[in-house]
Amino acid sequence: MTPKIISHLTLSCCLFLFWFPCVHSQMYPFPYRQLLDYNFYDRSCPRLLMIVRYNVWAALKNDTRMAASLLRMHFHDCIVDGCEGSVLLDDTKDFKGEKNAPPNRNSLRGFEVIDNIKTDLEIFCPSTVSCADILTLAAREAVSLSGGPFWNVPLGRRDGITASQKSAIEQIPSPIEPLQNITAKFTSKGLDIKDVVVLSGGHTLGFAQCFTFKRRLFNFEGSGNPDPALDSSVLTKLQSICPNQDAANSNLAPLDSSAVRFDNVYYTNLVNNAGLLESDQALVKDPNTATMVNLYSGNPFLFSQDFAASMMKLGNVGVLTGLNGQIRKRCGSVNY
Repeated sequence: MTPKIISHLTLSCCLFLFWFPCVHSQMYPFPYRQLLDYNFYDRSCPRLLMIVRYNVWAALKNDTRMAASLLRMHFHDCIVDGCEGSVLLDDTKDFKGEKNAPPNRNSLRGFEVIDNIKTDLEIFCPSTVSCADILTLAAREAVSLSGGPFWNVPLGRRDGITASQKSAIEQIPSPIEPLQNITAKFTSKGLDIKDVVVLSGGHTLGFAQCFTFKRRLFNFEGSGNPDPALDSSVLTKLQSICPNQDAANSNLAPLDSSAVRFDNVYYTNLVNNAGLLESDQALVKDPNTATMVNLYSGNPFLFSQDFAASMMKLGNVGVLTGLNGQIRKRCGSVNY
């Protein structure tokens, strides 16, 4: 074989080896799994980021609470069996999933925003972008558009085809749960105590229904009295929003005093015994978490930086890739 022929063969082999894994990263993963990729949809759906950002912007313009709702939905998806879009699935006569589990029923909001994004994407790049990726990106945009940090999101998640009410009940942290239990739920997902403190800071956005914290106002731990740790002026204000009546259970109170803006006021409130939820205020009672609370209360830049890092970790929990799961055509139902 002549040197010229060998040279051509070598070049062809190198080009083939260079091209082959790029195709397989999206189409034919081997061995049926690949890592998430920041450029996953660059060719298959180049308008993705623009479509997600516009829809989230429009939703926030119409309803400033939507930023917190999208962020919370993403967390409730990922903390239950991983970030695979299962929280978006509607119940059917044969299927009871996470959406209507007690921690989510009449509480999670923003499903229509995800559906609108999916509808637009199905026009420009049908059967290409997973609902799990849409939800992950929407949460990032919601935070960023509210004045919070922007972080790069690796993509390539696929959608789960099952969901479990039981898993949602067991795995979603409760606002009245001991910090030790909440931390255990985080660590079971590969997160750590720092992520507990940082991701709890997502409560810088949004509101809580009265039933989630009302016992602090009237009958803390069965004492018949308010929580003695709660600042007295905050107590009076909350009791006016949430009178001790069942009819007031769905009334809303801000999670912090700047509930539609991403900032570090949440931590300042905790230091001043003005946290709304028991699970939030508990962070200053434990010396391991109190140190971080005090740090973030005085350093908004560090909080934003660490929040972005923890959100990246959260978005990688239990993802499906490769040939696992599917790309749903509708986020509320599996493909049959």
